[in-house]
Amino acid sequence: MGEFIDKTKGRIKQAAGDLTGNKSLKRQGQRDESAGKVKGAIADVKGAVKDVGHAIKDAVK
Repeated sequence: MGEFIDKTKGRIKQAAGDLTGNKSLKRQGQRDESAGKVKGAIADVKGAVKDVGHAIKDAVK
């Protein structure tokens, strides 16, 4: 859930930075959006590892 919030917050900051010409705000938005993408990737990896763990556990039975 946090990944979507970070991505959205980042996009809003970037848009506000574009509209106002505030480069610092735009960069903050880019960082926030990137952080959201990283959180999403980590969640995907955790899910894949969990699935592999269940597959191994089932194969051992």
